[in-house]
Amino acid sequence: MDNIYLFMLIAITVLAVVDIVVGVSNDAINFLNSAIGSKAISLRTIMIVASLGIFIGAVFSSGMMEVARKGIFVPAQFEFGEIMLIFMAVMITDILLLDFFNTLGLPTSTTVSIVFNLLGAAVVMSLIKISNSETQTFSDLATYINTEKAIEIISGILLSVVIAFSVGAFVQWISRMIFTFNYEKKIKSFGVIFGGVALTAITYFIFLKGLKGTPYYKDLKSIVEGNEVFIIVGSFVFWTLFSFIFEKLSKKTILLVVIAVGTFGLALAFSGNDLVNFIGVPMAAYHSYEAWVAGGMDATMSMAVLEKKVPAEPILLFIAGGIMVLTLWFSKKAKTVAETEISLSRQGDTHDKFEPNRLSRAIVKGTTQLSNYFSVIVPEPVQKFVDKSFEKPNIVMTKDQSIDAPAFDMIRASVNLMVAGVLIAIATSMKLPLSTTYVTFMVAMGTSLADRAWGRESAVYRVAGVLNVIGGWFGTALGAFVAAGLVVFLINWNPSVIIPILLLLTFILLYRNYTSHKKKSTKTIEEDSLTKAESSSVQGVIHESAKNIANVVKRTNRIYSNAIVGLAKQDLSLLKKSKKQVVKLTAEVDDLRDNIFYFIKNLDETSVDASNFYINILGHLQDMTQSLEYISKVSHKHINNNHKKLKFSQIKELKVIDDKLEILFSDTEVAFKSHSFEQIGTILNEKAEVYAIVKEKIQKQVERTRNEESSPKNTTLYFSVLLETKDLINATMNLLEEYHGAHDSSIEPATISVVESEEIGIEKAE
Repeated sequence: MDNIYLFMLIAITVLAVVDIVVGVSNDAINFLNSAIGSKAISLRTIMIVASLGIFIGAVFSSGMMEVARKGIFVPAQFEFGEIMLIFMAVMITDILLLDFFNTLGLPTSTTVSIVFNLLGAAVVMSLIKISNSETQTFSDLATYINTEKAIEIISGILLSVVIAFSVGAFVQWISRMIFTFNYEKKIKSFGVIFGGVALTAITYFIFLKGLKGTPYYKDLKSIVEGNEVFIIVGSFVFWTLFSFIFEKLSKKTILLVVIAVGTFGLALAFSGNDLVNFIGVPMAAYHSYEAWVAGGMDATMSMAVLEKKVPAEPILLFIAGGIMVLTLWFSKKAKTVAETEISLSRQGDTHDKFEPNRLSRAIVKGTTQLSNYFSVIVPEPVQKFVDKSFEKPNIVMTKDQSIDAPAFDMIRASVNLMVAGVLIAIATSMKLPLSTTYVTFMVAMGTSLADRAWGRESAVYRVAGVLNVIGGWFGTALGAFVAAGLVVFLINWNPSVIIPILLLLTFILLYRNYTSHKKKSTKTIEEDSLTKAESSSVQGVIHESAKNIANVVKRTNRIYSNAIVGLAKQDLSLLKKSKKQVVKLTAEVDDLRDNIFYFIKNLDETSVDASNFYINILGHLQDMTQSLEYISKVSHKHINNNHKKLKFSQIKELKVIDDKLEILFSDTEVAFKSHSFEQIGTILNEKAEVYAIVKEKIQKQVERTRNEESSPKNTTLYFSVLLETKDLINATMNLLEEYHGAHDSSIEPATISVVESEEIGIEKAE
């Protein structure tokens, strides 16, 4: 049994490496978002600066390691064997929980995860000890848990959400009032002072306040304490002069330096505050093991030794820092988490990742009404003065162009970094494991709100996204508490059997999530996917849309055939596949419709007619997808509910229609792919034949229903498929007629001009 603890220590060490990887994938990107979102500095420079910050910040972590040792529970109340089980359970659940959120692309808190993992495992282990004791009751639970410190940590984390959001919004509002969105002019006048203030704040709070969390502070204590005012004034003078010289020599804005130094400082603060989340437990386990070996290898010995302050080994801190840096450079999941935060704080349009919900709608409606009330109270001249500061440059871009552009400007990026860095550094100096995710995320949301990035067009989606992320944080807390408690209970039951099983299960789940995320992140543009029109003339739109129509018709043919074959064979998996395909097609058509505003804005004055043609084309495509969606849905529902299958005669009739439609769709696809638009007239002539067949089958089913049909569900399904097929044919033909008419009219002037020129040439010859 003695060797089990060595095995557990080795397993915890390996898990620590994995925990750093999954933890940094979720957390470390927080300090990159502002620099990445503003696109002020190249990505390579950002990564180098952040890497330096992480390495130096690793040294600042030693004072925080006490949280994992004695911050949540009272070590003296536990034996060595029990402590090791707690640490083992914490590491397993922490990794799985963080990796789950990384795979979803949601930023969660590594601090909340580790705190509630420790709390859940310690509470369950305490309850096990209490249940095995004849003298103790449930009321003795408080003697095992460091309730005062735990409440202080949890309340500090929750309070940080409100403080970060409020401070971020306030500082950004003031900054925007001063600089406006056209900040290029005002930054020349006030940029030097702004740079001095921002860099002084970052320097003081991160480099000086952050020193209090390190063992080196005692050497600097006499210099720092009592001289804060001189240090602040001296820093301000130095950074203001530096800003002036930098702008004069480089001819660039000091905001670039603020963003670079802010990224470095925030990376340093992150590493100093959050490294405990990844290696605090393994280091506590190592010190416990050392004490156990020195104490005669007695598994029942008390772990009061953990209450002593033990400095962290510098070599281990730097190894951990190195792993963090490598993860930062190579983790694809980190980039997925970054996309969520940047999209929610983007100044312009974005592809909305979250759907609105009742709460987000209620919040938006409530704040809109509140805004209306304030507009009555605040004098109109004041409103106009404020609104003038928030006027945005009128640049029209497509949604895709908007996403490729910087998410926000350098003013907001600077405020994000400055405020988040200051708040995290203050918490670090107080030895509170403040959640860097909460702070950076809520600061970013506060500044985006103050910047009026959440307009009427996007507010309901952005609020829904923020609520989803915050809900995920509460889910992290609850999930960590319950999961860690369950795991420590299982391990305690039979450590030598359960631990290997749980470790195997952990690595299987990690590998599965990795392959799943890799598959999603390496999605390539499918051959049949739809593309947005960018041409500014009717002729250009006709040719651009031809590919889309060919792809829609090809996919329509496939989806319809799958639905008919699925009904005939009662193949639920094929019908399910058909439903997924039509949902994807509908989403792509809806995306094209969402781009209409930008398409019309970009048209030439002489080509406005192209908008009518494009809108009508999209309307017909939407009609086609609605018919397909209904056919797929009712077919899947019928088979899924195990209703009577269609009769052989009905299947045979549907197959006849499917064969005719396959010819029609294939001819249409070929015509549009090859731009042989003259064939459209021939295809239109096929409508009458196909339409007549469908009407004939409807009439036959009416007669069958009156004379022999006995299944209402069967009849309803068959009529639904036939009627929607008729609508599908109508929508397709309307599309072809629209295209045929637009194509003829667009080439008619060119044809006339050629004829006229030939006639003029003949007259001259005569």
